[in-house]
Amino acid sequence: MNRLLACFLAALMLLQTLGPEVLVVNYQLNKARITELYCVNKARPQLHCNGKCHLAQQLRKADGADKKAPAGAVAKVKYEVLPTAALALLPPRRWPLPAVPYPAARAARCAAGPLADVFRPPLSLA
Repeated sequence: MNRLLACFLAALMLLQTLGPEVLVVNYQLNKARITELYCVNKARPQLHCNGKCHLAQQLRKADGADKKAPAGAVAKVKYEVLPTAALALLPPRRWPLPAVPYPAARAARCAAGPLADVFRPPLSLA
């Protein structure tokens, strides 16, 4: 059921986005009916209007509906600020933990003697 609803809403979004294209496809599919019912130039068949005047009128109406919405309507949204007392965080809760002693320090396992033979300072050229 959720997939069906998601597909339906996606189709509605596409139809809204593709509004002018849907009007042109509707005109192409129903050209004879639109010419018969809505054509203004029926008396002058030499113009070969075939309902294009009705299509142009529909496209202008669809374009005008988009332009009617004010561009700054989004900026007029009212934002409510919540009081800070409602968002106050509680101090972190400290659980009593048993004291664990650190292990005793171990003696170094490396000898200092052999390592002194590896390091040799650079020779001075002076």
